[in-house]
Amino acid sequence: MADELLTTEPLVLPPVVSEAEWRRAHDALLAKEKAATRARDALAAERRRQPMVRIEKAYIFKSAKGDVSLLDLFEGRRQLIVYHFMFGPGAHGWPDSGCPGCSMFVDQVGHLAHLNARDVSFALVSIAPLAKIETYRKRMGWKIPWASSAASDFNRDFGMTTDQGEKHGLSVFLRDGGKRVYRTYFTTERGVEALGSVWTFLDLTPFGRQEAWEDSPEGRPRTEPYAWWRRHDEYTRE
Repeated sequence: MADELLTTEPLVLPPVVSEAEWRRAHDALLAKEKAATRARDALAAERRRQPMVRIEKAYIFKSAKGDVSLLDLFEGRRQLIVYHFMFGPGAHGWPDSGCPGCSMFVDQVGHLAHLNARDVSFALVSIAPLAKIETYRKRMGWKIPWASSAASDFNRDFGMTTDQGEKHGLSVFLRDGGKRVYRTYFTTERGVEALGSVWTFLDLTPFGRQEAWEDSPEGRPRTEPYAWWRRHDEYTRE
C-alpha cells in the first residue's frame, strides 16, 4: 500500500530562507494560531450556553454487560459522549469490519480516565449486532464501552441510519442527577476529525474543562487548571 502512495514527480517545496526570515514568518504564523485558539475558546464558551433537548424515549442497547439503557451508558456520571460508529448494512467493511474512518477515529481516543475525572463517560454505539461488535472490538484491541442499538430506534431517531445507509457522528448528553437525559450537542463529517484528545472532547461538553479560566455560566463546576491532572492510574488514589 505504501508503494502505491509513492510518486516519481518532483516535490514542490517551500523556499529556503535565512534564520531571521524564517523567524519573522513563523512569528506571524504563531500570531494567527493564537488568534484561532482564542476563537475556539469563545466558540466553546458559546457551546456551553447552548439550549438542550430532553430525550423522552427509553432506548435499550445490547452490551457486554447485558441490556443497558441510555442512562446506564453514563455509568453514574453526569455527562456522556457517544460516538455513532458506522458498523451496519451499507457501511464500508460490512459485515465483518467497521468503517475505516470510524476505526481511525477510535484509534485516536486517549485514556478514558482523564474524561472520567471530569464527570464524563464515553461510549460507542452501532447498529451492528453485539456479536459482530465484540468480534471487531477484539480484533482492534479497543476497551471503550461499545453498545449495539440493533434492537432499538436509536440510530434512526438520531439520523444515523437513513434510507441511504449508515452515517457517523458524535453526540453529547447531560443528565440532571436523576433520570432525565438531555442532548446538548452533535457534530458529524469534518466536525469529528480534529477530536480525540481529552481537551477537544471536554470542550464539547456542557461543563467544559471545568477550569477557572474558562468563560462558563455561573453554577458550573470548576477548579484551578493543572490541579486536577493525574496520571491515568492515579485518579482513584485520593
